[in-house]
Amino acid sequence: MKAIALALLLGAIATPSAAADISTHVLDLARGVGGKAVPVTLSKRGDDGRWQKVGAAITDSDGRVRSFGGSQLFDAGIYRLQFDMSGYPDASASPFFPEITLTFRVSDKAGHYHVPVVVSPYGYSTYRGN
Repeated sequence: MKAIALALLLGAIATPSAAADISTHVLDLARGVGGKAVPVTLSKRGDDGRWQKVGAAITDSDGRVRSFGGSQLFDAGIYRLQFDMSGYPDASASPFFPEITLTFRVSDKAGHYHVPVVVSPYGYSTYRGN
């Protein structure tokens, strides 16, 4: 019993989180790369139906947002990711879809929600990743 308690204190045994983790990824299908430097906003729908911003990030060189707000975790609810595609892949871009919005439900407070978007010049798709 003392060994388990010591391992927990040292972080050797993972404990379930009290809230969900959310990440995303922009995958550029036409260019075959991750979509870097895309601003992404994460919002949660409140009980009154209004959206409240809970995080913001810019995709890294691999097109990923590994975390919103550092170690912040999220409660169950309805969330929305908004991707500002207006300057992608460069500042002169004028994409057909200047903004992509994905709305999804977090129901497992201990889960990891990876919600990527696959983009091409005239279309996009999404799925729940891992």
